[in-house]
Formats: sequence, structure tokens, C-alpha cells
Amino acid sequence: SWACGVVVAGVFAPQILELLKAPAAEFKDLLQVVGMTAPFDVWMSIAAWGGTVLSFPLVSFAVLRFVFPALTNREKLVILCGISFGTALFLTGAVLAYGKTLPLVVVAFRQIGRWMGIEQQIITIDTYIPIVLKLIVAFGLVFQMPLIIFVLGCFGMVTSQALREKRRIAIVVIFVLSMFLTPPDPMSQVVMAVPLCLLYEISIWSVWLREKGRFRR
Repeated sequence: SWACGVVVAGVFAPQILELLKAPAAEFKDLLQVVGMTAPFDVWMSIAAWGGTVLSFPLVSFAVLRFVFPALTNREKLVILCGISFGTALFLTGAVLAYGKTLPLVVVAFRQIGRWMGIEQQIITIDTYIPIVLKLIVAFGLVFQMPLIIFVLGCFGMVTSQALREKRRIAIVVIFVLSMFLTPPDPMSQVVMAVPLCLLYEISIWSVWLREKGRFRR
């Protein structure tokens, strides 16, 4: 399934590349290729990441078919709900990264260059595409935080009271994590950190509801 996904993503690589270049529409003319092997490197990155995304549903289905015979109907329902919720969170993070963060990142880097007196004449595509892909994946993964906290709460490893008491520490950790996962500009850090802080609050309430037995019913 991954190999088939790579082939499909490789065939539509030009169209996917245009979508990835859209956040830098204001500076689209600056995106150039310098090295002779750069187009092939970009194609490989798009094909590999695209194949992973396209094959993920089928791989998940195969794993679930292997695991489900040993589970009860209630456990199956919990797993399906968790996968659905996790997928929705990942897509939310990816859309936020693509639609809001990436344009801000591109503009921020340009402004830093102008402030430093360095006018960028060329932005190489083989360095731009990895930043786009990593930022989208990073947003999607960190948005899994509410699901992880809720699962830990179901196992009794965390409580809503403990989460409330550690709220200040959690906010600091979120901003530090956002600093490392986003490009070095404060705007993209804030764009990632603020939704994560809101998701942390949602996690507290979801664990509290679980403790009160609402989710159990």
C-alpha cells in the first residue's frame, strides 16, 4: 500500500508541489532550483510523504483487523472513536499550519532579511519544501495532546486536579515546545502555542467528565 501510495503521489507531484508553494504565493517568483539534482530530491520528498499519508488508512485497517478479534465490542468502539478523534485533531493541526502559520513564517523570514539588510533574490525549493512538510506534520502531531491526556486519564495516570495544578508549568512547556517545533520567529510560535493551551484546557474538562462517569455512560 505504501509503494502504491508513493507511485500515486509521484504521478501527481507537480500538482502537490503547487499546493505546497501556495503559502509563499507572495514570493512565488523567488522559488528557484539551483542544484541539478534538486528537482529529483523534491520529487522524492513529495512521493515519500504522500505515499505515507495515502497508505495510512489501509495500514490502520489491516492492524485493526488483526487486533479486533481479541477485543470486546466496547473496546472496539473506544478504539474507533479514538482513531476518529485523533485523525480530526491531526487534520485540524495540519490545516492550521498550512493556512495560517506558513504564510506568516514566509513573511517573517522576508522581514528579518530586510531588517538585516539582506535582500533575498532566490529561495531554493529543495530547502523550502522540507520546512513546509515538517511544519505541517509537527502541528498535526502536537494536536494529539488532548487525546493522549484523555487516554492517560482513563488509565488513572493523571487526574483533572493534577492537570489544573500543573497548568502554569504546562503553558511554559507548550511555549518551549512550540519554539523548537516551529521556525525561529515568534509569530509561528504563538500560532502553535495558543491552540495547544486551549486544547490543554479541553483535556482537563474531558478527564474531569471521565472521572464523573459521563464518558463511561
